Amino acid sequence: MRISHQPSKRPEDYAFQHRLRVRFAETDAMGIVHHAAYLPYLEEARVEWLRELGHPYDAMRAEGFDYAVLEVFTQYLRPLTFDEVVTVHVRMAAASRATFEIGYLITVEGEVRSTAVTVHGCVDQQGRPARLPVWLTALA
Repeated sequence: MRISHQPSKRPEDYAFQHRLRVRFAETDAMGIVHHAAYLPYLEEARVEWLRELGHPYDAMRAEGFDYAVLEVFTQYLRPLTFDEVVTVHVRMAAASRATFEIGYLITVEGEVRSTAVTVHGCVDQQGRPARLPVWLTALA
């Protein structure tokens, strides 16, 4: 496992937050958000965070790089349910020459429901490892 970051459970430790509403289609027969639905929540928040930083994902790809997800760790603390407004807090957690980690905190009305970490690898257009851009490593 590459993950070295333990996500904080304090919202004030995060640089960005993104809100979304749980859709009915994301819930299971018990009325709880299915564990697989969390990954799109993380991705949506990550894409919006990069956009706010002035580096929308399509512009980063146009520079000839992509950022493959190598690992995901999620800790489910309390379930999410239909129609709740979820806040996904995002921060850069760590970076090396070609990889970086993003920490996430998922809350509902300030209550911590989940933490997560994604590990990403920078690759060129041929899929070979590449050095992270300076602006990205500076966030760590």
